[in-house]
Amino acid sequence: MLKSMTAFARVQELCDIGTLTWELRSVNHRYLELGLKLPDDFKSLEADIRKLTSQYLKRGKIDAGLRYSLNDAQGAEIRINKEFLLKLRQVEQQVLNIVHEGSKLSVADILGWPGVITDTEKDMSPLISLTLESLEKALVQLVETRETEGKALGKLITSRCQQISDIVQQLREHRPQMISAMHEKWKNNLSEKLQQWSAQADQGRLEQELAILAQKLDVDEELDRIDTHIAEVGKVLKRKEAVGRRLDFLMQELNREANTLGAKSQDSLTTQWSVDLKVLIEQMREQVQNIE
Repeated sequence: MLKSMTAFARVQELCDIGTLTWELRSVNHRYLELGLKLPDDFKSLEADIRKLTSQYLKRGKIDAGLRYSLNDAQGAEIRINKEFLLKLRQVEQQVLNIVHEGSKLSVADILGWPGVITDTEKDMSPLISLTLESLEKALVQLVETRETEGKALGKLITSRCQQISDIVQQLREHRPQMISAMHEKWKNNLSEKLQQWSAQADQGRLEQELAILAQKLDVDEELDRIDTHIAEVGKVLKRKEAVGRRLDFLMQELNREANTLGAKSQDSLTTQWSVDLKVLIEQMREQVQNIE
């Protein structure tokens, strides 16, 4: 299944103590690169998260963010550090005994003193145990989105492959007419040259010139290779594994043949078709950059 590397997924899970939310963003990249943003309580799961991600994705730059929030009841209890508070009072009294002046600490002063109020220890285990399960749901959602986008890309590429095949067919049909016109042109040119050459003109030179001119018209090999590459693109699109790199290589090969075809062109129509080929190939290449 063809997959795009651009996608987004969001999964939110609820449990008794709070809410867990995964957000995954994926863009194209040569390799698989995972950027993680995890709360401190979830850092211990990083290795498992990376392993699970690599089971679903082969290429792409993935930004994965995890957020959580606790229910109000989890943070409702306020605990006072009684031992610290008693020591604070003792120190306060010792200071007053020495300086014999000044007012005692108010309740507001005491509550604002660092260490008097302690954070309630949170039991994060229900959320932590839910982390990998919810990540897998997000990854499945991301892959489904990638496949949907990949299907659309596949249609675009297939359409352009058909247009390329049509141009190649037009080139094949046009070649006899073009060759006939070029032969007539060469015949006239050679007649003029023969009039300038003496009777002792080198026959080998004449044959060499004809061979060079004939070679310029021979584009059968380029057209055959374009057909072969287009057929291979069709086969690659049906593969189930990641095919982006293979398609990128085929785009390079197609572009090379189109450039050679343009270099050998001897008439304006062939030149225009070679330009059309390069435009279509470049359009495909841009789409291929986004395929896993």
